[in-house]
Amino acid sequence: MADESKSNGLAWFLAGLGVGALVGILYAPKSGRETREDLVTGARESSEYIRNKSRQAADTVSQFVDKSKEQVGQFVDKSKEQVGDYVDRGREVIDRGRAQWEEFVERGKNLVSEQGNRASAAVEAGRQAYKASTGTTGPATETTEY
Repeated sequence: MADESKSNGLAWFLAGLGVGALVGILYAPKSGRETREDLVTGARESSEYIRNKSRQAADTVSQFVDKSKEQVGQFVDKSKEQVGDYVDRGREVIDRGRAQWEEFVERGKNLVSEQGNRASAAVEAGRQAYKASTGTTGPATETTEY
């Protein structure tokens, strides 16, 4: 509804502008031929002015686009470099973590082996002590090894 009133107002404004131009032409102090020549000259000058401004605007837009492309290219290059740095850092962290994990696993294996040896030695010492205290050395005193 509001759009219709705006477009109606614009239509009346343009109609009034046209009527005003027509009245101005009719009551102009110059002859019809001179007025028409002035109108044609004004139209040519206006069209040339518009062409020049259009070229200037196109050049400005072209320069802006070129500059924007350059800036976007620089941004993309910088982003690629940063992502590469992050990937390299990630690989370093993974490699360090893997090395630490392998070290921990190796320590764990050594610890289990040492504890197994200690346990075997303790069992053997207990067996020897039992044999020494009972004085038996026969097959009945054999135990299963763990």
